[in-house]
Amino acid sequence: MSEAKWYVVHTYSGYENKVKANIDKTIENRHLEEQILEVQVPMQEVVEMKNGVQKASQKKMFPGYVLIHMIMNDDTWYVVRNTRGVTGFVGPGSKPVPLTDAEMASLGIRRENIVVDFEVGDTIKVVSGAWADTIGAIQSINMQKQSLTINVELFGRETPVEIGFAEVVKM
Repeated sequence: MSEAKWYVVHTYSGYENKVKANIDKTIENRHLEEQILEVQVPMQEVVEMKNGVQKASQKKMFPGYVLIHMIMNDDTWYVVRNTRGVTGFVGPGSKPVPLTDAEMASLGIRRENIVVDFEVGDTIKVVSGAWADTIGAIQSINMQKQSLTINVELFGRETPVEIGFAEVVKM
């Protein structure tokens, strides 16, 4: 299996979040979680002055573009290219060009690989994020996404939740 790389997709202006949602839904429907790992609309915090008051807001770093971490093959290319709102991949002709590690580092998106000694069935405690202080058993581990899935009790039923390696400790 080839390695996943980051690609840039051009979208209609203002459709970035819609394209992200559409691709995420297609990944789920076609079970492409192992091939299309992550879809991002890079945001940055901007402080603006409005009526003499400073206001912090989120702005898109690259309006009209979406970043996708994926393994490039005919299926994934077709799914992304034929998503409503996508005008094409960035690259010469119809050949997508992946971003280099240096380009990703300058965006602040590149994450270091975290080495863990977790196994399916181990009990872990969530130490940060929305599920802080939650304890659960590992159901699955995704090394490429640097995440694991645990079941948590939500509204009286077991619900799978995906959590990053950096947010958990082994019990």
